[in-house]
Amino acid sequence: MYSIRSLDVLSCAKITGVIYGCLALIVVPPLVLWSAFSSLLHGSQGLSSPSSWGLGLVLPAVLAPFLYGLIGFFVGALSAWVYNFAARKIGGIRLELRPVIASLQM
Repeated sequence: MYSIRSLDVLSCAKITGVIYGCLALIVVPPLVLWSAFSSLLHGSQGLSSPSSWGLGLVLPAVLAPFLYGLIGFFVGALSAWVYNFAARKIGGIRLELRPVIASLQM
C-alpha cells in the first residue's frame, strides 16, 4: 500500500488549467451556435443580425477557453494546496499498485 504524501501545486495547477481550457473548447461552440440560432429565430434585440455577433457571441467564445483555463489554474493550485495541508494532518490518499503484465499491453 502506498500513500500520496503531497502534490506539486504548480503541476496540478497547470494540468487543471489545460483541462478546463480544453473543456471550454468542447462546450462553448455548441452554446454559441445555440445562442445564435435562438436569437435569429426569436428576433431578439442586439443579436438579430450576423454583423452584430462580433461582441455579443464571438468575443466571449474566443475568451472563454482562456478564462476557463485561468480559473482551472487557480482551482488546481488551491486544490493541491488544500490536499497537501489535509494530507499532513490526516494522511494522504492510499493506493494499492500492481505491476502490469507485459503480454497484456498492446
